Amino acid sequence: MMKHLPTFFALSGKTALVVGGTAAAAQRARTLLAAGARVTVMAPELDVAFDDLQRLGAIAWQARWPGGEEFEGVALGFVASGDGVRDAETAALARAARVPVNVTDRPDLSDFIMPAIVDRGDVVIGVSTGGGAPVLARLVRARIERALPARLSELGAFAARFRDSVRALVSDVGVRRRFWERVLDGTIGQHVLAGRAQAANEAMLVALNRSGNSAPQQAGSVAIVGAGPGDPDLLTLRALHALQGADVVLYDELAGRDVLGYARRDAELIYVGKQKAHHSKSQDEINALMVAHARAGKQVVRLKGGDPFIFGRGGEEIAHLRQHGIDATVVPGITAGLACAAAAGIPLTHRDHASAVTFVTGHLKNGEPAADWDALVKSGQTIVVYMGVSAATTVRDRLLAAGLARTTPVAIVENGSRPDQKVSTGTLGGLAAVAARHAGGGPSLMIIGAVAALADAAAEPAWAEAS
Repeated sequence: MMKHLPTFFALSGKTALVVGGTAAAAQRARTLLAAGARVTVMAPELDVAFDDLQRLGAIAWQARWPGGEEFEGVALGFVASGDGVRDAETAALARAARVPVNVTDRPDLSDFIMPAIVDRGDVVIGVSTGGGAPVLARLVRARIERALPARLSELGAFAARFRDSVRALVSDVGVRRRFWERVLDGTIGQHVLAGRAQAANEAMLVALNRSGNSAPQQAGSVAIVGAGPGDPDLLTLRALHALQGADVVLYDELAGRDVLGYARRDAELIYVGKQKAHHSKSQDEINALMVAHARAGKQVVRLKGGDPFIFGRGGEEIAHLRQHGIDATVVPGITAGLACAAAAGIPLTHRDHASAVTFVTGHLKNGEPAADWDALVKSGQTIVVYMGVSAATTVRDRLLAAGLARTTPVAIVENGSRPDQKVSTGTLGGLAAVAARHAGGGPSLMIIGAVAALADAAAEPAWAEAS
């Protein structure tokens, strides 16, 4: 059962009284000003937290404590004097004047409580624990803040701007509700949240022209989303929003099962992963699936491990979609090279060891990793090799032949950033022995260069091969 009824006060142009000169009182004053109230503060002295409010003339200050008459004509009262006795006496004065009052950290003296507030313009969310655990309310607010798009207020303003037009064109309440659901949770809403105002306006005008009294069938879209290294905490906010709005999610082996937990519960999840010597779907089949679902009006997420544009074939996919007239966007992710290095405590650049970093793929092409070995052996450079563990011997031989020292530090990070992460270190001469420890394991990445010696002490060293 709720302890308090969630509600919102309309304070624009009304007077609110803040009693107390503390920093907490200043925070209450700022909140009231944000809601459009005229704020009077009563206290003999004010904390420095009030300095900017006074300098801007935002508040009216009376340098004394109130009597009962000061609450006449007041819409709302806040008490934060820092003195328990005075707080109780002031709350009684407010209550006698029939003014709702809140006393900081005293829910027993308050007619209402202040929630932790998420402010997105016209979209405001209050989080409350009934006054019993305000720190928990702030933690919940922080999680909500992370989950909400930064431009949510713009989406609210967009909807308000077209509200009357939609009401005039779509008379049936149920049809109108479905229309708004498709607009706000579909391609038009995505345009607004991504800052593409002109595209949103143009699409909205098309939707209105087609509306009549039936819900418009909007074109679908595809978001090619980088899922990062698999740790859901490293998912970007834009990736999270795309997942939560998707009707269909096409995901690969590296996307991370925990990340899929952020998709909508009713979303269709389709595995299209590729493992060495085994592809559940060919690239042509994946391309066809994206086009087919988008043409059916679905919001599609192509979820890829790491970043779509770093050895992820995202460039091929977005080109295919655009060739077929599908609205497509790319959401970058934290690539494995960055995530694995950070998880292993390895700085990819370092003023004393490396002034550059190069990402290469160890994926065999015609039996040979595709890399310019001579260019990679420049001094002061870190080499990050994706998908190279199975080709470790070839990578070692090519780098040695190009002149890189056998004693060059190396590290292999398996399942980087995940709970089952495994890190091994050694030297270039012993790279094959280091890689053998990860044979048949999870996704692994090789880091070659002086910085690899800086791996966290928890990394397990491997003996180097004889030179």
